[in-house]
Amino acid sequence: MLAPIAVVRNTMPRVSTQEFERLPLRVHTFLAGVPLHDVWYVDLPRWRAGVTLDEFLRTTGNCKLDTCGCSKSSSLFTPSPFVRMLLNIRFFVGRLFGWDHEPAATAWKTFATRLTDTDHSTSLTAAGTRDGFFRVVYRFENEQLVELINRTVHAAALSALVETATGYRFYLGVYVRSVSRFTPFYMALIDPIRKLIVYPYLLHSVRGRWNEAFGKGRR
Repeated sequence: MLAPIAVVRNTMPRVSTQEFERLPLRVHTFLAGVPLHDVWYVDLPRWRAGVTLDEFLRTTGNCKLDTCGCSKSSSLFTPSPFVRMLLNIRFFVGRLFGWDHEPAATAWKTFATRLTDTDHSTSLTAAGTRDGFFRVVYRFENEQLVELINRTVHAAALSALVETATGYRFYLGVYVRSVSRFTPFYMALIDPIRKLIVYPYLLHSVRGRWNEAFGKGRR
């Protein structure tokens, strides 16, 4: 098990904040003041030019993996059996301690309140639309932001697709806002598994979905 984990981890690098912030993305000003926890990327082959993130997301609409939160969602992430086991353990602990209950709407402020009229008119998905465990904040052609709030964190996940000179690069940025004094402890608790195993495997699955959607014979 350790060898595959090492291989996947070595091929799914994290990105420096400086590189990420140089990308022309709406999220930089949109989530100003919300801590950027980390950013990952995976390079994807150029099967054809002009692919957008929205097109990529729309190719994954048949996902049925309830345990990973992507049932009836546009999730690009398919966990391996091992990662699924880790996620199931986390969900079991969350149910046991009530971590995953979403507070009443009057008790928290969604990031969607930051949307401008231009953002609303440009977004391809309405703010607040359920996307598995998440709610969509916005989806533009090459950038999507979703959020999750419960008793542990108010988090946002940014997916972006950038066409490069040789292919494409998919970015995953994670933003975390504390909801209580428990948040830093919780993030420190899950970070080792999240960074060493879960995210590398999930990003590896993005490459697999990309090749299924746009690879040879699908153009």
